[in-house]
Amino acid sequence: MISIKSGREAEAMRKAGRIAALALIEGGKLARPGVSTKQIDDAIRRSIRRHGASPSFLGYRGFPASSNTSVNEEVIHGIPSRRRVLRSGDIVSIDVGAYFEGFHGDTAATFAVGEISEEARRLIETARECFYRGAAQAVSGARVSDISAAIQSFARENGFDVVRDWTGHGVGRQLHEDPEVPNFSEGKRGARLLPGMTLAIEPMVAAGGGETEVLRDGWTVVTTDGSLAAHYEHTVLVTKAEPELLTKIEESV
Repeated sequence: MISIKSGREAEAMRKAGRIAALALIEGGKLARPGVSTKQIDDAIRRSIRRHGASPSFLGYRGFPASSNTSVNEEVIHGIPSRRRVLRSGDIVSIDVGAYFEGFHGDTAATFAVGEISEEARRLIETARECFYRGAAQAVSGARVSDISAAIQSFARENGFDVVRDWTGHGVGRQLHEDPEVPNFSEGKRGARLLPGMTLAIEPMVAAGGGETEVLRDGWTVVTTDGSLAAHYEHTVLVTKAEPELLTKIEESV
């Protein structure tokens, strides 16, 4: 069932979204050679708790960390580790959720570590622009499928593919709510968008094919062909006018 947020609930989600955004900024600043993904996760956890919130991901279905840190061919759900030390040329997707006053904010971005290849840079830029192309369709009266088609179209125009096994989703009192928001067009119209709907729109774009598999840790999703992947996400509020990005602040990525 799709949840329509009241004005009060939307305001609570703005607060949660801002906390998630600030934590993502803290994590992104540490995306440097020689830094472990555990150090990034520790900074994110401290940031979220400093603002009086809880990490949405910590303990969620048994997940052991406060953020997802996914490096290179890892698409999503990478588990932070002291042993995973970033090197120049890596790209790292950092996914953050914050739970505050009964609501979740969910956001992600992919960061360059030191000097990266031109392909990697184009991939990151494409994933980001895929989000904005999709979010522009999140207007009252449109359909979820309009978001999906815009994301897939831009990725393919730039020579990349989208991941099909994992999707965006509704978000609010629960971290994952209806509706699913695929990053590809299924030929179906999808749910109609109404003011008060809140969506985590999150393109996952691969440099090779979009097929994925889950590693033996039960969490980390990687591209099957080992190609690089990039991920970009904001929590989006559908309004009677322009979509509002609840996890976008002036300093954010």
